Amino acid sequence: MISFPDILKSIAPEATFTFVTQNVDGLSTRALQEVAAREGADHRQAAPYYEMHGRVLDTICTACERRAHHSANEPLCPALAAAGALPTDPTSPSGVDTDEVRDIPLAQLPRCAACGGLLRPGVVWFGEQPLHMDEIDEAVAAADLCLVVGTSSTVYPAAGYAYEVADHGGKVAVFNLERTEGDDEADFLFLGPCEQTLPEALFGSTEVKSDL
Repeated sequence: MISFPDILKSIAPEATFTFVTQNVDGLSTRALQEVAAREGADHRQAAPYYEMHGRVLDTICTACERRAHHSANEPLCPALAAAGALPTDPTSPSGVDTDEVRDIPLAQLPRCAACGGLLRPGVVWFGEQPLHMDEIDEAVAAADLCLVVGTSSTVYPAAGYAYEVADHGGKVAVFNLERTEGDDEADFLFLGPCEQTLPEALFGSTEVKSDL
């Protein structure tokens, strides 16, 4: 079955493709690695991809700022393993039953292996600078087509990339379950599950490899 890079090269041999995501689950990296492994390729040689808001399985040391990646199957420290999953409360705005959440003593929280400093999640919090901004800005400035997939388009700076591409003459295609702010500015709008509408628009079929 044909893949997106294959069809892109057949239409525009000199074209490049850059993937930018706001997701912090790390699934894009995992999917890329699994597809590359299945095809006997090196995922590091694939099209550029940027997780601009970091990854939840990464940690950052609050003292030395060392970033590290961790397995989803291994707790960061014994105290977190003992805490287990957070209790849920469907009536709570956060979905968490805060009355049942156990406090973990400061001394038992996860620490940096390099300096012993406290670790924090490796995601970009509000007020912090997103990652890879120089590379992303360069790709946006050169883009003549922007695919906006599965987003409310309300979190900046990512929400402004489609407008930037349109401002310098590029086309914008939006793929979403329902309408969102800014849809009227798009050249193309595809409503429905993205796993269906995206391959149908690009390939004319949903029977394609999941390496978009």
